[in-house]
Amino acid sequence: LIDILLKFYSKFSPILFTKESISLFLLYKTITMQLFEELFDFTKNYLPVDGIVNFYGKIFDQQAADFYYDTLLNTINWQNDEAFIFGKRIITKRKVAWYGEQEFSYTYSNTTKTALPWTTELLDIKKITEEKSGETFNSCLLNLYHSGEEGMAWHSDAEKDLAKNGAIASVSFGAVRKFCFKHKQTSEKIEIVLPHGSLLIMKGETQQNWLHRLPPTKKILVPRINLTFRTIVRK
Repeated sequence: LIDILLKFYSKFSPILFTKESISLFLLYKTITMQLFEELFDFTKNYLPVDGIVNFYGKIFDQQAADFYYDTLLNTINWQNDEAFIFGKRIITKRKVAWYGEQEFSYTYSNTTKTALPWTTELLDIKKITEEKSGETFNSCLLNLYHSGEEGMAWHSDAEKDLAKNGAIASVSFGAVRKFCFKHKQTSEKIEIVLPHGSLLIMKGETQQNWLHRLPPTKKILVPRINLTFRTIVRK
């Protein structure tokens, strides 16, 4: 991470941003984050029944979160998402990308995507996410919402390609957005605010019993990038 940040920031000020100064700054940030973690209850289940959702808060400090946001925004192979609904092809303003450790196929909304190879930054984020959560993942679906007017309708991630009851890690960069859950039987709703650099884990029977969505809002004018790390069943 030090080498990546040095390469990025030295373009702006090679005198100010040295390997030593970045190392000291990251050490300070690590200590700060550790103190925050001691006060944050990662084991809390935000769902009252029929599933598990753990919220880890910000797992990236401001500088790291900004770096990953800028890098992902400019280097990921973003494509407009598409879906076939009642035989009609729908193209969304929201853009997506699908990456993995091999050319996994993933089908949702009646379309199939083939995973691109991991980038260095995605592997870095995946490693940190796995260390924080204790889970492992082999693929990642990325979504780019250009503003608050772009959102996601109620759905659950229970496609046959995914490991049943497997953990899904949601990492957010950019705009702070509200994330909602709704129980499939009782319609009970839960809301969580996802800030820049944060991690949320969905696991257990969550996808079987709960829907989730990203509601649109006209109050948000800046983009949000969401990474959902998943486990594809090997065939």
